[in-house]
Amino acid sequence: MATTAEWLEGARLRTLPAAIAPVAVGTGAAAEMGAAHAGRALLAAGVALALQVGVNYANDYSDGVRGTDLDRVGPMRLTASGAARPSQVRTAAFVAFGVAALLGLALVALSGHWWLLAVGAVAVAAAWTYTGGRTPYGYRGLGEVGVFVFFGLVATLGTTYTQTDGVSWAAVVGAVAIGLLACALLMVNNLRDIPTDVLAGKRTLAVRLGDHRARRVYAVLVTLPIGLGAICAFASPWAALVLLLGFPAGVLAATVLLGARGILLKPVLAGTGLLELGFGLVLGLGLAI
Repeated sequence: MATTAEWLEGARLRTLPAAIAPVAVGTGAAAEMGAAHAGRALLAAGVALALQVGVNYANDYSDGVRGTDLDRVGPMRLTASGAARPSQVRTAAFVAFGVAALLGLALVALSGHWWLLAVGAVAVAAAWTYTGGRTPYGYRGLGEVGVFVFFGLVATLGTTYTQTDGVSWAAVVGAVAIGLLACALLMVNNLRDIPTDVLAGKRTLAVRLGDHRARRVYAVLVTLPIGLGAICAFASPWAALVLLLGFPAGVLAATVLLGARGILLKPVLAGTGLLELGFGLVLGLGLAI
């Protein structure tokens, strides 16, 4: 039976900034519109975190039963390592999705926008079919599309919308920036796994692009959001503070462009997650001031 520490590792805590950052930006945009609501922001954060954990367990289960995770450089996989039975990992994913659904229901009830339940259902379905089901889209190079849409646009704009009943242009720009950073997080993860993914037949975008081009795409994904965040200074001057993150973004891009691979990409993965979290907090605060 897997230990608590192994279950936490299986949850891949380094990816959780991808859940917090869009809520921070969305709430900051709501504050800039004069209608931020702390309770709804916390519910949105709960939904995003539960979905992220659910995705991570779902990926662990689906990749494990497919045999994709038999030889990986990254964190321990519960299913592939045999630390937990596949059914246990699948149940953990469904429990996380259930928590997300309950919190989402509460958020929808408070906002009064019941049509958002359909959006939530699509988000859960997308989380499961990323690597699950008969034709997982993550195996066809479309993982970044799903991440951009759901952990960028939907998470950010949904947070703003449930607090303000609308969105602003700054919220849209911030959502695009967050989506790109979330894609950067996935890209560097898949860049590390190119050799094993090729052998397993997993055609991620990094595999399709090849090592060299995937590195250049990562560099764009991790630096372009800084400029997009700065554009939001036209809505709130303090948003320009995101320019301070240009240096760490440049260091991450340079590290990847200079050829870091394998275990050397582990700090880049952690750094990308921290950059996304920092970007979300700084831009959210900048918009709110």
